[in-house]
Amino acid sequence: MTDSEKRKGLQKKPTVGRFTKKSIFNSPVDSVFSWHERDGAIERLSPPWDPLKVIFKSGGIKPEAVVILGMKEGLFKYKWHAIHTDYEKNRLFRDKQTRGPLSSWVHTHRFEALKGGRCSLEDTIEYKPYFSIFSKYILDSFIRKKLNRIFAYRHKTTAADLELHQKFAYLPRKKVLISGASGLLGQKLIPFLKTGGHSVLTLVRTPPKTEDEIFWDPSRGILKAADLVGVNAVINLSGENVGEGRWSKAKKRRIVESRVSSTRLLSETVSALTPKPDVFISASATGYYGDCQAETVTEDSGPGSGFLSSVCRQWENAAQPALDSGIRTVFMRIGVVITPEGGALGKLLLPYRFGLGGRVGSGKQYLSWIGIDDTLASFYWALMNGSISGPVNVVSPNPVSYLEFSGTLASVLSRPAFVPLPTSLVKLIFGEMGVEGLLFSTKAIPARLMDTGFYFRHSNLEEVLKHVLGK
Repeated sequence: MTDSEKRKGLQKKPTVGRFTKKSIFNSPVDSVFSWHERDGAIERLSPPWDPLKVIFKSGGIKPEAVVILGMKEGLFKYKWHAIHTDYEKNRLFRDKQTRGPLSSWVHTHRFEALKGGRCSLEDTIEYKPYFSIFSKYILDSFIRKKLNRIFAYRHKTTAADLELHQKFAYLPRKKVLISGASGLLGQKLIPFLKTGGHSVLTLVRTPPKTEDEIFWDPSRGILKAADLVGVNAVINLSGENVGEGRWSKAKKRRIVESRVSSTRLLSETVSALTPKPDVFISASATGYYGDCQAETVTEDSGPGSGFLSSVCRQWENAAQPALDSGIRTVFMRIGVVITPEGGALGKLLLPYRFGLGGRVGSGKQYLSWIGIDDTLASFYWALMNGSISGPVNVVSPNPVSYLEFSGTLASVLSRPAFVPLPTSLVKLIFGEMGVEGLLFSTKAIPARLMDTGFYFRHSNLEEVLKHVLGK
């Protein structure tokens, strides 16, 4: 092509934005490429402050493979249709928007092997907004800032997940059965496990739609042992949401029964299998310890008093059949999980963004928290580390007071925090649920995780809030 022809071509080329993010990984190129090929990679790379939903996908990342994503920008929801157009094993794959919010979008994922078993990943986006001549100066800065936040998160998450998966790469991959898979933790745990090379089956209470779903009904004691043959790990997350609504007698009964009946049925069923699963991991909560005031508690501490403590004791006791049958049994006593997609932070974001945050009660009560990524990693650690059994506190090593939590969240959001929620108002609005959920103090330490060498990605509250909020 002559210089004149090139110039003419450039003149005809539409205005296109270009964004590039390149990172070095301490992992071989085949590991990083395979991680992106596996089912669950799209969901795992979805940032918590800007989540997406996979509506349809087929063919992995090979040419002609299709994916349709449900996305959201502020109050506006839309679908993103893309097709993969190029594929070179351990070198690159490319996807192109076929329908979506931009006039054009081409995303190239380029991999390069480096010395010392490392590799680089370069994500390049070439995009063109609609009405690009008029929107160039309006939208381009917004698009670039958003891409920078998203891909900083994606690369950081990929590197950390790979590092954890590689610690146990010498062990066989597991066939994991999960109950409570539709909950927030279950939805996040499934892609985390799949990108690690494990297969996942889920228990559902409606007719199964895929071969990876198994029907059960704990209220009627229905679960076929034949459907579980070959399962070598169980993760039990079933249970009514304790933070939704006041605790009426009916609500409290559902909270208990939803945990006890499902855990007992599941533990009894897998205990009768031949061969039995290697491990039974059951969710629990730091509510086990009750109101501890300023006392530090570890897994060796006894139970407290109150409704939640009673629930946790019954919940853990329901797994006794698995323990008696010789299955390695782990109780994950989970603290407040930090993610904007649900839980405490999900409820607090709106008032805090309007400057309506502040201390709860005296503000002196302790909050045992943990980031969503460390929660997933803790479950994986318990799944793969055969030395772990019994209770495990799934919390950061740095619990904070509610006053410190309130101030830190407000600071990250660049908002004031001077609207308190007095104890009397907590009791009036939320009743018993508010007293135990907001006013009880739990200063739990993850002694079992630390003793076994677990590495926390985010042990600082401000750090984790910035990570999950894309700040």
